[in-house]
Amino acid sequence: MKRIPFSSLLIIFLLTQSCNRHTAQSGLRQTIVWQPSHQTDTGKDFSEAATCNGIVEAAMAWNPLKEYKVWSLGKKEYHHADSGSNTKILHTTAIIDEKNSGYAYELKESNNKHPNVFIAVHNNGGTKRHAVWGYIHYGDKYESANRELAGRLVKAICSATDMENRGVLLDSTTGRNDYSCRESGKLSFFSLDENVNTAPFRVLLEIGDNAASHDFLQTPANQKIIGEAIKKELVVWLQEKRK
Repeated sequence: MKRIPFSSLLIIFLLTQSCNRHTAQSGLRQTIVWQPSHQTDTGKDFSEAATCNGIVEAAMAWNPLKEYKVWSLGKKEYHHADSGSNTKILHTTAIIDEKNSGYAYELKESNNKHPNVFIAVHNNGGTKRHAVWGYIHYGDKYESANRELAGRLVKAICSATDMENRGVLLDSTTGRNDYSCRESGKLSFFSLDENVNTAPFRVLLEIGDNAASHDFLQTPANQKIIGEAIKKELVVWLQEKRK
């Protein structure tokens, strides 16, 4: 029997390892879209856009996948590109001076990427709680899966920080403003509405409070911890979905 040289065996081994790594990564080929808040009118000496973008940038930098950020900040061709509510018709679907809103621009950009997972990142306000909340859309067929994903992401953030876990809520329960889903008729987050957002898995994270978490959220090291915690749990969730 002809012996295979050690050098050839080594090459075969290395090629096998490379293929295994490629296969593992290809299983994570889902497309991810991140939507950091573009709101700059969010409290004294506090820009929600800046803190949320820091969190999203940290998430995208850790173990990069096929992912994109949609963000209207600074785009003057859209109204409410750096302010406004995700639950108000005026700030989402209204046409003002022949311009679409910043939120409408972001969702159009997201849909063009055909994502499997959409994660919006915001900070809360007026709660007096140093905490994390997850929000999902009411009533569509992915509600249960989105509840699981949001719950896991909230738990991951709280485990990596000293923030309180406030659980997962339906966007129909906020009682905010006047945007509603045409299917359910209930108040909704524009960014999570299945009629607006084509991603099957859609969650919105309210991370901290612009008063109770004021200094904590503006610390780059904390933004990095939060962003990486989200991404690490997301990767685990994606791997489980692949099986």
